[in-house]
Order: sequence, then C-alpha cells, then structure tokens
Amino acid sequence: MRVAIHQGPLGSLSGGGADLVVTAEMGTTGYHIGARTHELAEPSDGPTAARMAALARRLGAALVYGYPETDGEHVYNSVQLVDATGRRLANYRKTHLFGDLDRAWFTPGDEPVVQADLGGVRVGLLICYDVEFPELVRAHALAGTELLVVPTALMSPYEVVADTLVPARAYESQLFVAYANRCDTEQELTYCGRSCVVAPTGEVLARAGSGPGVIAADVTRDAVTASRLENTHLADRRPELYRGTTA
Repeated sequence: MRVAIHQGPLGSLSGGGADLVVTAEMGTTGYHIGARTHELAEPSDGPTAARMAALARRLGAALVYGYPETDGEHVYNSVQLVDATGRRLANYRKTHLFGDLDRAWFTPGDEPVVQADLGGVRVGLLICYDVEFPELVRAHALAGTELLVVPTALMSPYEVVADTLVPARAYESQLFVAYANRCDTEQELTYCGRSCVVAPTGEVLARAGSGPGVIAADVTRDAVTASRLENTHLADRRPELYRGTTA
C-alpha cells in the first residue's frame, strides 16, 4: 500500500498515485481557532464528511482527515478514515488533550484503539499528543495495528517529537507510523512540518521539510512481519512483571 502525507492546505490536495492520503489534525477547519471550534463542529456523518468522501472518490484514494466532531453536548478533536469510494471506515476521538489549546474546547475520547483494514494492512488512528504516550502506541501494536496514522499539529520548538520520538515509537512497538503535520502559522503558533513515514525498523522512509509538500512511502504487512521476527520486542514482553506499573 502506498501512503502519502499531504503537508499543506487541503485546497491543494492531490492523490499522487497513493492508496491512502493522510492530512493534518483539524485540517478541515484549523486547529487554533478558539470558539469557532464549537461553531464549526459537525457530526461524523455531516456536510464535511460528505465533502471529504467526494474528495476521496475524486482522488481515487482512501483519505484520513481531521475535524471537530459534535455528538450531543460534546465536541471532540477527531479524525476520520474513508476509503476510495467515500465509505466511512473508522472515526477516532483524541484521548490525550494537550493543554488549554485542547481542554478549553474538546471532550477527551475514551476509545484508545480504533482500527480498520485497508489494502491488506490493519490501520490504526491516533492524533498528535496521543503518540507521545508509549502505552497507547503499544496498545495498538498488541491489538494488531500495522500502520499507525497520526494527524498532528506540532508546533515549534517541539521538533524533537517528529525527529526523535516518532521513529522511536515505530521501533519499540514494531509498526509503521505515518505522522502528518502542518507547516503554517495560526496566531502565535508556528507549525514545524517535518511529517514522516517511519518503518517498524525505525528507518525514516520519507521526511518532509518545514514547508508545503507531499511525501510517500510503501507500507506492507510482510515488512511488519519480517521486522517483528528480527526485532522481538513484542514477543519478549513479560506482562506479569508490569502489573501495577501503569497506575
């Protein structure tokens, strides 16, 4: 499966021959938009979902996009995965909220592992700050995720997350990670770009710079299997030793 990360405004989105196109956190509305977050929030099957489904059909590719989701009295920072026909496959609500930027406007999600099968690969979803918690990434690995897709809005001066932490997460939990960041400015925030696709070996297969662009890499189940045979972190775990260590 060919995975492309679109680092830039949605208006310039193209498929580029990819099977899956990944965009940034809250890419449909903007992230640091204050009270407009609630004004623009929609159900998971609302007008934005319809537009993104049409876009996926036009691209001929599956699409992951971020948006503010409303459900009853709650608003969530969410991402949705639709296939190339526009069919909704999975919807994930950010579980780890980052400071007042998130907590002022969003309710945290309570489902840690959301997955879907796509192109022979089990795809899991997280959002931005979520990937900084090794427990959550490991939960995905143990549940069978092979490609972890992480739309994000990482700002300077936290480039260490994109450059160091994301490859470490891929290696320690033996899965592919597609980390899709922004590269623009909102109010006082400057997003640092540096989107990447990382293999289970920790190898960075594709890396964006600080400006708009598209990167792509191939993701296969066979590569995950081969890496897990070579790097046996998951098989060598001793869960009986870890009880009580996550409290």
